[in-house]
Amino acid sequence: MQLLLIRHALPERILSAESADGADPGLTAEGHAQAGRLAGALDPYPISAIVSSPQRRALETAAPVAAARGLTVASDARLAEYDHGRAHYVPIHEAKTIAPDAYARILAGHLPDFVDEREFRSRVHEGLDRVVAGADHDDTVAVFAHGGVINVYLQGLLSLDRPLTFPIDYASITRVLVSRNGNARVASVNETGHVRDLLIRHRP
Repeated sequence: MQLLLIRHALPERILSAESADGADPGLTAEGHAQAGRLAGALDPYPISAIVSSPQRRALETAAPVAAARGLTVASDARLAEYDHGRAHYVPIHEAKTIAPDAYARILAGHLPDFVDEREFRSRVHEGLDRVVAGADHDDTVAVFAHGGVINVYLQGLLSLDRPLTFPIDYASITRVLVSRNGNARVASVNETGHVRDLLIRHRP
């Protein structure tokens, strides 16, 4: 079976959440434009199911694909990002000036110091292992999640030292192939051709 691991599109910044449940930003107008490109980008894949993190930015990114395919989106809390429940959310390109210490740590490939790395990696793998277990061999499942989630899953599959090894761009696609005996192979990481002109880090 095939996993399409898709990072959410560009979300809003929330410096102080009004809800006791923490910051849960939706997408910006630019983020919605990025998400809108995904239906066409995923057209070659026979997606049989869609699973998402419960966070708004992932659910809103999944929505155009679900609508185009006539599929419902199943939510799994194990696919939430490591910042789930925090009182603020700052997109990574803004963190360089707003939270430079955290930005430097992430740039070096490490999770923020408030994260229990072992627990986070364990729940992410449990969530994605459950997706694989629930799929047939010929299925392709689209999973809408987060940069940290995708990175720690790749870390486990590839036996990498650092949890944040790869740049995982907004609305990017990472493909993992799983054989009948359960062996997983990374087929691609961070495909962005469909949104390259909409990504901040590629602007001149």
